[in-house]
Amino acid sequence: MTPIVLATINARYVHAAVGLRYLKANMGALFDDTEIVEFVLGVRPIDMVETILKRSPRIVGLGVYIWNIEEMTKVVAMLKRVAPEVIVVLGGPEVSYETDQQEIIANADYVITGWGDVSFPKLCADLMANKPPTEKIIAGEQPPLEQIKLPYTLYTDEDVAKRFIYVEASRGCPFKCEFCLSALDKTAWPFDVDEVLRQIDGLYRRGARHFRFVDRTFNLKIATSIKILEFFLERLDEKLFVHFEVIPDHLPDALKAAIQKFPPERLQFEIGIQTWNPEVQTLISRRQDNDKSAANIAWLRQESQAHLHVDLIVGLPGEDIESFGQGFDRLVALNPHDIQVGILKRLRGTPIDRHTQAFKMVYNPAPPYNILSTDRIDFATMQRLSRFARYWELVANSGRFARTVPLLLSEQPYIRFLTFADWLFAKTGKTHEMALERLYNLLFECLTQELLEPADRVTATLYDDYQASGARGKLSFVPERTRKNSQLPREVVGQLR
Repeated sequence: MTPIVLATINARYVHAAVGLRYLKANMGALFDDTEIVEFVLGVRPIDMVETILKRSPRIVGLGVYIWNIEEMTKVVAMLKRVAPEVIVVLGGPEVSYETDQQEIIANADYVITGWGDVSFPKLCADLMANKPPTEKIIAGEQPPLEQIKLPYTLYTDEDVAKRFIYVEASRGCPFKCEFCLSALDKTAWPFDVDEVLRQIDGLYRRGARHFRFVDRTFNLKIATSIKILEFFLERLDEKLFVHFEVIPDHLPDALKAAIQKFPPERLQFEIGIQTWNPEVQTLISRRQDNDKSAANIAWLRQESQAHLHVDLIVGLPGEDIESFGQGFDRLVALNPHDIQVGILKRLRGTPIDRHTQAFKMVYNPAPPYNILSTDRIDFATMQRLSRFARYWELVANSGRFARTVPLLLSEQPYIRFLTFADWLFAKTGKTHEMALERLYNLLFECLTQELLEPADRVTATLYDDYQASGARGKLSFVPERTRKNSQLPREVVGQLR
């Protein structure tokens, strides 16, 4: 029997729920009575309920996020049907706002909005003492960070060996970008960096090598940023990988010097550009020096070995397809390793909602609440851009077409890739479940017939990518003589074309 079960559904197995670990770490006298149970999308809700109830819990705390709200709604409804005596407590960003509108909240017993580190343990203590609160919706208490016990010792040996290790040196964000829940924060609050690094060192000594910082603004305070980077520089080995989210227009020389010390494949930066349009930036309360941001991305690409993952958003208020296309082309010219083309989502509670009427913003009523149309982009065009984003992930960000993508994007990257996306959907009617060999063959057909690239150049480029990928299927456009000699060195195969 486990009196208190903490559970959530992760998007993938490699993701470990740091939020649940924070809750358990701060359970105090109820620590030993609390168990974490994690699931992955794809597991049936009925099986999740069975797994939870095997522990015979008195209280079940569930972490609810945009990626698991639909499954969690079913889990809660089923839990309350088969075990109505079990007290269900919800928490997480998806249930912290618009609480009067959600089926999952109607079925639950309690909801803690916002921070739960202190409020959830207090609620559990009251419930275990048979002193239930009178209010169903409980505003989470935000204590000073020094009162929150860090959770990193709760990562298991399996987590250390097989999963991403999520850590944070701060919470909150001083910026007010209206599409983001962090716009509601007043500032960023730092943890004691020495204690954070002490616990990370413990994870490192246990074998952890993949660390992902969830701080919104890693490079807000440069002295702290450098201290963290130097910590990892002292522990560099062939397996270490560290991920940070950084502000694009804030990269002073001292930070650059630390970044330059990292070899390839050890450091990754997620950089949110979102839009290059100054008028749109003003509308969504985003402060960004575009010229500095561009110069910093260029410097990182040319002078450092860091892997750059840069974000753009489709569908922001005031942005039309021409503006997005110009921004996309500007970012492609800076040559980051990955460009994440995201479709705007109306996260519950975010201030972006204030633009809904003025810009005729229509959102999907079901998760992930993606934008369907605006006054600048109609529904059909938004669908085209959604496919653009999906195919970009499939082709450009997959790493399988390193030589072909520059050919595909030559001259006018946005126009050419949109042409490819329109052509590919017209040809296949699919955005998922496309066999690799078929995708290579379709790329050849589009590049040669639609984009009018020379067939011999396309053949050589695609075949080089295909060989580099390690795949060994059959490509319809590759001459039989080349295929038969595929075991020869690549430069020899190239002479046979």
